Amino acid sequence: MNHPKRRNKIDGQFNARTLKMMESPAYRALSLSAHRVMDRICIELMHHGGNDNGKLPVTYEHFVEYGIARHAIAPAIRELEALGFVEVTQRGKPSAGEFRLPNLFRLTFVYCRSTPHPTHEWQRIEDIATAEAIGRAARLAKKQKSSPILCTGTSPIFYHRKIKSPAT
Repeated sequence: MNHPKRRNKIDGQFNARTLKMMESPAYRALSLSAHRVMDRICIELMHHGGNDNGKLPVTYEHFVEYGIARHAIAPAIRELEALGFVEVTQRGKPSAGEFRLPNLFRLTFVYCRSTPHPTHEWQRIEDIATAEAIGRAARLAKKQKSSPILCTGTSPIFYHRKIKSPAT
């Protein structure tokens, strides 16, 4: 028995996004910068042959080359994390010279060998108003800087000063 030729053949790498995800309040609330950042992370996954989700290195330069304004990258990443589409598995660190450690990303909606069970955190958001509020708050939040004080019980330890031993 002859089967007709398939008309929906995809030639090359692709990234599938489910209808459920695309119709979700979280997806509909994403800013344009967040969509672009997510697209660039998906491109990195494709460069890795659809593997290494959770270990996807994307630098700020990659985002800028893709067409995202430098000042919009960090807010977009925070928005994607807050809405449950991306997890930053390792925070990048600036270093001397041209060698820097980039952020490593995991897409929460992707099936691959390294993450056979996607977590779909975006599904926890049930309505558009909540999604918009979460996205707005994430974009406006500033990166939390580590405090020089580490509280242990009732006595704080100040790392920027030497601690003197008590006089005997």
